Amino acid sequence: MRNKKIDRTTFKINVVTNLILGTLLVSVGALCFAPIGESITAETAGAEIYRYANTDTGSVSVMFNVYMGTEETYKILDVLEKYDAKATFFIGGCWADDNVECLRAIHSKGHEIGNHGYFHKDHSKLSQENNRREIEDCNRFIELTIGQRPTLFAPPSGAYGDAMLGACQTLGMKTILWSKDTIDWRDQDVKLIYKRATKEVKGGDFILMHPTPSTVVALEDILKYYQEHSLKTVTVSQNLSAKQEV
Repeated sequence: MRNKKIDRTTFKINVVTNLILGTLLVSVGALCFAPIGESITAETAGAEIYRYANTDTGSVSVMFNVYMGTEETYKILDVLEKYDAKATFFIGGCWADDNVECLRAIHSKGHEIGNHGYFHKDHSKLSQENNRREIEDCNRFIELTIGQRPTLFAPPSGAYGDAMLGACQTLGMKTILWSKDTIDWRDQDVKLIYKRATKEVKGGDFILMHPTPSTVVALEDILKYYQEHSLKTVTVSQNLSAKQEV
């Protein structure tokens, strides 16, 4: 009798375990393979690319694509705080995996966290399924770390195609590019970075930067210029949702 009770107990445990595993497999399968059935192009998905916000908002957005420069990122946070400025940080998943505390620091300072893909791939060459996986893997890690899921995606190198736009659409995310590029990752020239971030700048501009030593030096004067020209520095989402000034 005792052996029969043990067998029944084992049987029940196996049944419950199999049910749980089955549910997980169905969930993962739905996430990974749902897009395959129907190819969603940018046109059919109604996807949009945002390069700037309304020019009449009186606000600009500085954006930092982060796959490196942890020390510089902390310094950037200090400069932003000094000028009461908010920014959007597009985070690379593999960087975040090694820099959890820095990611949490960005979030705790009230800045916006966006998605920059997990492994810095060329999203214009990925299938819709692989685009979705690359973006969603980064989303999941960020959400587990800070408790908030990104709603914005900035493709590495600005590379995109219908498959990427369709993947973003199915994930309910906006695709973000820029109206001004400082190209600071290549040109380590403080004066040039400053010029590219301020020349003919206007409300609604999205200014792209990276956490480099030269950017840290240039950033204070850039933010000071914005203040002197009555431009408030806000996150991308705040800029997109801002109403026109009357």
